[in-house]
Amino acid sequence: MSQQHPQRSSSRRGVALAALLTALVLPLATACTSDTGPDTGKKASESMPPAPVAAVVAPAKVEVIAKLTGCEVTIRTDAAELREGVCHTADGDYLITTFPQEKYKLIWLDSAAVYGGRYLVGNKWVITAPPKLQESLRQKVGGTFEDLNDHNTQS
Repeated sequence: MSQQHPQRSSSRRGVALAALLTALVLPLATACTSDTGPDTGKKASESMPPAPVAAVVAPAKVEVIAKLTGCEVTIRTDAAELREGVCHTADGDYLITTFPQEKYKLIWLDSAAVYGGRYLVGNKWVITAPPKLQESLRQKVGGTFEDLNDHNTQS
């Protein structure tokens, strides 16, 4: 009865191998995840400055800009190269246009130059509004003014 079954022998070897690997790997893993900073005795979270918070994670959506300006937007255009919403307020009506890439905004502004006008422009968005609304909108959403009257060529 001293004969062993081959299956039991291999399972014992597997258990022994797992125990050996655990004994070797566990100290390495805990050393790599130490909660103290180098040579300071402080916790790593105390010795490192906090990660900066991103001001904007992604380009704003029409709905987000509309909410910031205080309007209930109606989407007028939903295309691959732009989204456009219309805002109707007691102070006046305006358009919010967003773009998936900055290059589409630049193309849009080049096309709008034919009509002239002043636009409130941000990162991947444009607001088209009457002059009386422009400054109050800029205070709510930021951006800069782009005067396209300079680009308008009349014959």
